[in-house]
Amino acid sequence: MDFDFATEQTLLREQVRQLLKEQCPIAEARRLLNSGEEFPTDTWRTLGTLGYLGAVIPERYGGAGMGYPELCIIAEEIGRVLAPLPFLSSVYLASELLMLAGNERQKGVYLPKLASAGGVICVGPLKGDAEPSVDAMVRYDGHRVSGRIVLMLDGDIADQAIVVADQTADGSSLGTSLVLVDLNNPGVSRRAVTTLDPSRRHAEVVIENVPGEILGDPGSGAHLLKLAKTRAAILLSFEQLGGAERCLEMARDYALQRHAFGRPIGSFQAIKHKLVDIYARNVIARAHAYFGAWALSVGADDLGRAAACAHIAATAAFSFAAQEAIQVHGGIGFTYEHDCHLYYRRARLLGSVLGNVLEWKEELAVILDSSHAVDPSRA
Repeated sequence: MDFDFATEQTLLREQVRQLLKEQCPIAEARRLLNSGEEFPTDTWRTLGTLGYLGAVIPERYGGAGMGYPELCIIAEEIGRVLAPLPFLSSVYLASELLMLAGNERQKGVYLPKLASAGGVICVGPLKGDAEPSVDAMVRYDGHRVSGRIVLMLDGDIADQAIVVADQTADGSSLGTSLVLVDLNNPGVSRRAVTTLDPSRRHAEVVIENVPGEILGDPGSGAHLLKLAKTRAAILLSFEQLGGAERCLEMARDYALQRHAFGRPIGSFQAIKHKLVDIYARNVIARAHAYFGAWALSVGADDLGRAAACAHIAATAAFSFAAQEAIQVHGGIGFTYEHDCHLYYRRARLLGSVLGNVLEWKEELAVILDSSHAVDPSRA
């Protein structure tokens, strides 16, 4: 059985890598680190024109109709260059939520915009079990939305938002719902928030009595967001894998060119062990990511388990690779001028944006426990 990528998929990887090398190199992430400038919109539009943003969106909604393996390839290349693009919010989350829960009108309006880079849609809050915290509570009365989201990824550059809100009717709660909100409405105020990785934009969003449009059934918000985060975790694992592989390449290249005591430092056992440890973790993460991509493509029953394993392994691999790359580079690796800290920043961000590793491990434990539960009727 051949598990290798098809020729078309290999060509897609080469095309995406060359495009990002030319239009969105690592220098773009560095440019945005402290400048607060706009994200590379030209690159975003190019990705939309080539169909990469709508890779899994059906063609009838303006997408390319490719498949999840192709989107995973694109995600991995995004991660290699730390592209400061709203891929996570618009492609991994918003597109998935619209395809999962949107009605025909919503799909017809928003999916073509997402596929063609005609707009950015963010989703939040994403933390915890999808229930808004006290200080980030958003309320929806069936017509209008009010509330505050403390930290929303891409909240300052998005055109619309899918917000997690407590829906009420006649003074009683109907549960958590997902609501589409126009962020350009005068009732919305946004303030940029600086995080460990400023190349990925975050904002505090305050919504005051703004019209909202429910996405999916009332009270289904927590369930829908959990499904979307599960799917996004697999796609994100490929982005993390791309960053981890690039860290390994940087460490290897430096170990071959840096000399000490008359020989390359890569010839010393301590450096060899570091490189091998990075490689081993990357291989494990890739195995889990590939299984996740398969589960996502076929809609496997154990998609939740696959997503948790992929995200946990990829988070560990990227964080470890980023740390060890700094160590291999020695004194220069700790400097602001070197790229190592950019990968370390992104590794820490991506490892927590969908919930921290402990939450995902707890989720995995619940899944494994339930899968081994004994049916009393068969005891």
